Amino acid sequence: MSTLKDQLRADLTTAMKARDQVRSSTLRMVLAAVANAEVAGKTARELSDDEVVTVLGAEAKKRREAAAAFDEGGREESAAKERAEAKVIAVYLPEQLDAAEIERIVAAAVESTGAAGEGMRAMGKVMGVVQPQVKGRADGGAVAAEVRRQLG
Repeated sequence: MSTLKDQLRADLTTAMKARDQVRSSTLRMVLAAVANAEVAGKTARELSDDEVVTVLGAEAKKRREAAAAFDEGGREESAAKERAEAKVIAVYLPEQLDAAEIERIVAAAVESTGAAGEGMRAMGKVMGVVQPQVKGRADGGAVAAEVRRQLG
């Protein structure tokens, strides 16, 4: 049984009682995404906390991308709504790594795999070492960009 999922449900109830529209609608969407992930595939199953964090990360990324798209389109109100939803989701995610921490982790991975002289051919090897360390705590695109920078 997922304790994070239980926390999301309890917080949804609290938000509904407090009549917090943004929080309750966001938590409903997140719980729906978790439920969809649970029934995806051949058999329905209960997600672990790590899998729920993965779903939350995907939902947060959707909100960030939508906010950026709304900003480009000049729709500030919609962008603000997406950012507010992203803030609600961020409460349940592990603390995000900053660029310096990502750089340090990638440098250690490049050194440990001996990929320093191999160039871009070693990207998969380095990403394989880095991904488990940053999962849920850093955007994959930012990590890949840092690996490319250090290998190239």
